[in-house]
Amino acid sequence: PLSPSFNVSSSRKHTLRSCMLAVAKDLLEAEALEKVKERERYMEENCPPLEMSHSKDDLVDLCTKMYDKINVIDEERYNLEYKAVMVCNEVIDLNIKIVDMRGKFKKPALKKVRMSADAMLQALLGSKHKVTMDLRSNLKQVKKDEKKEDKDLRDVGDWRKNIDDKAGMDGRKKMFQGDS
Repeated sequence: PLSPSFNVSSSRKHTLRSCMLAVAKDLLEAEALEKVKERERYMEENCPPLEMSHSKDDLVDLCTKMYDKINVIDEERYNLEYKAVMVCNEVIDLNIKIVDMRGKFKKPALKKVRMSADAMLQALLGSKHKVTMDLRSNLKQVKKDEKKEDKDLRDVGDWRKNIDDKAGMDGRKKMFQGDS
């Protein structure tokens, strides 16, 4: 089937399918012809043409030769089948061993470990490497200057007294006068 994004009429689809089937039929016929030619080529190379003599001794001799060749081919076929079965059995045994090994070794549950950066580096790099991860030693020292205004804002004192001072109109006047 063609993708749905194309708007193709049904007659066009039918002609495309018939063309594709015709091409596929031609390809299959060519492949079958090639197989027949390959079989004939193999027979010419491996089987010499039969020269029939009319004497009984010659025919018996020919039959014994053919029988010997058949025995050799059967022996080779048997050996190859035996090797294939052995390889398949070995693969099955190895798969069973893999499954058994997976079952024997359980993965341990990992625990969280608190470790300093120095200890982690020492564990990773080994004991012969001396690396310190004291990052605070490289920081610049800064003195904190407190401003007087910040101190006054923090020292509120008794909050009830502060509320009483600001209560009423007098308190609001003091707030506005204090700012100026």
